[in-house]
Amino acid sequence: MRLPAGGPVAPAEPGLGVLLHTGPFHAAFRSAIRERGLTLQRLQARLASRGIPLALSSLSDWQHGHRRPGSASSFRAVRALEEILGLPPEALMRLLVAPYPVPGKVMPLRPRHGGDEPTGELARLLDGLPGSREHALDVVHAEEKAVIGADRRTASFWRRLVVRCVRDGADRYILRYFGDRGCRIDRVGLFGLENCEVGRVLRNPSGVLVGEILFGETLACGDTWVFEYRIEDGTGDPATECAHGFRFGEEQVVMQVRFHPAALPVDCHAFAQPGLYDPRHRTADLRINQHHAVHLVVQGVTSGVLGIAWTWPQRDAG
Repeated sequence: MRLPAGGPVAPAEPGLGVLLHTGPFHAAFRSAIRERGLTLQRLQARLASRGIPLALSSLSDWQHGHRRPGSASSFRAVRALEEILGLPPEALMRLLVAPYPVPGKVMPLRPRHGGDEPTGELARLLDGLPGSREHALDVVHAEEKAVIGADRRTASFWRRLVVRCVRDGADRYILRYFGDRGCRIDRVGLFGLENCEVGRVLRNPSGVLVGEILFGETLACGDTWVFEYRIEDGTGDPATECAHGFRFGEEQVVMQVRFHPAALPVDCHAFAQPGLYDPRHRTADLRINQHHAVHLVVQGVTSGVLGIAWTWPQRDAG
């Protein structure tokens, strides 16, 4: 499965290289402090030596997500912290704000629409499902597996989710699926496996599908629900990636790609990108295990795109 252009297990919290591209700010800041091996007291002292007084409570709040830097003096401190922590310029600042054309105003760097296109094929499909962009469910845990066949195509995609209802009345989950290049989306099948059934399914010839996964019950705020679904594909060009777009925060996601023994790739790696159409950053090398699979475990990601990519060896000319 692809998103539009766009052996070892990743740590429970994504590494610093991932967090600097996906955020959130507090997790990236905490990871940078950990890698640098500095205490908050040392950070405070180094800031003071630069003429930037900052309370320890503020540093603590920033790294735990209780508060975010928002004033001009705080931004000055963040830029100094980037230098102290050995980070590239704007590495932390870009997770907070970006320049706005009107002097003196700022706006969030991340697209406010998250993983949804405000225009284009996906937007038109979502418009056909009322309420499809509402935030009614939080993802507590998600496991997903892409199965790559002997022909190098994505044969199937399986997903199991544990969600928590954040408002009364939720009774469905809206999935978004991007087929590989050359996908015959009209031949792609969607199946409810556990605690759900498939509702309306809309498709676009470009290879995009959105569908309703119906729970059969109406949830109250705070209720949790466990469900599974599977997508049968096998119609596109050889797959080279499996990606996950984060519309809202998800507590934990486990991504796995399993390859047919007759179709093993080379150069498997994890990648991250801030948004659907932003530049991609390689974040870690991944090793295929003896069962012909690679996986990635991430936790606490709030937005952006994470995924696994690979390269196919050249086929024998003969």
